[in-house]
Amino acid sequence: MAGVAHSHLVVSLSGLTHDAAEALDRAVDLTAELDARGVPSSQLLRPAGVPDGSALARWVHERRAGGDALVLHGFDHTADPIGAWQPGGLPRVGRRAEFAALPRHEAGLRLVAARRALTALGLRTDLFVPPRWIASPGTVEALREQGFRLLADEHGVRFLQEGGAQLRSRVLGFRTSGLRLPVAADRRAAEAWRCRVLVAEMARTVRRGGLVRINVRAKDLRRPQRRAAVLAAVDAALGLGAVPATYQLKATARAA
Repeated sequence: MAGVAHSHLVVSLSGLTHDAAEALDRAVDLTAELDARGVPSSQLLRPAGVPDGSALARWVHERRAGGDALVLHGFDHTADPIGAWQPGGLPRVGRRAEFAALPRHEAGLRLVAARRALTALGLRTDLFVPPRWIASPGTVEALREQGFRLLADEHGVRFLQEGGAQLRSRVLGFRTSGLRLPVAADRRAAEAWRCRVLVAEMARTVRRGGLVRINVRAKDLRRPQRRAAVLAAVDAALGLGAVPATYQLKATARAA
C-alpha cells in the first residue's frame, strides 16, 4: 500500500516520577526502542517535587538534547485551585484533572509555579498538555497570556500564538475512559482488545492522512502486552508512511 507522506506520528510518555526507579528504567528501554526506529518522543513532565540532579531530571535533559520535546504536564496534579477553597466555587473534578475547571487567574498561578519549578531544573518549554488531557477555557486564556505556543488536549492540538489554528486528533492509548470494553470480557481478553484497538485506530488515522498521537503512561509499561502494542502501532504507522514528529509541531501539519 502506498504511504501517506503528510501523516505525522507523535509518541508521548507521561506519568514518570523521580521516586520510581523501575518506571524510569522501563521508559529508558522504550525510548531506546523508539530511537532505533528513528522516532523521537515527547516527554510530559509534572515538575512539582522533582529534585534538581535527580535521575529523572538528568534523563529529561538527555532526552531533550537528543531531540525529544519537553512538554509541561501540569504542576502537581491536584485539582483544587491555589489558595483557599471558596463555597460555591469551582466543582471538584478529580485529583488528576488539575486544569479541567480552573478559571484564568488560578490557572495562571499554577502555570507560573510550574514554570518556576522547571526553571529550577534548568528546563523550559512553551508546550502544554493538561492532566487527563482536559483544559478549561480559563486555562487556554492563561496559556495564551503567558506565551505558550501549543496546547495538546483530548480533542487535538491548538497553536495558541498562530491565529488559533487547531488540528483535530484523538489521543490513542490505554485509558479505559475512552474505550468501550466488550460486555463480560475477562481481564486478559479486555487487555488484548485494548491493544488491537490501539493498532487499528492508528492505522485508520494514518490512512486518512491524519495526525497520530499515541500516549504511553509509565504504568502502561508495567504490562508487556501494552508495550508490545505501542511498538507494533509505531511500526505499522511507519510502514504506512507516517512521519515521526514531536509536539514541536507546526501549524501546517495536517490532521484528519
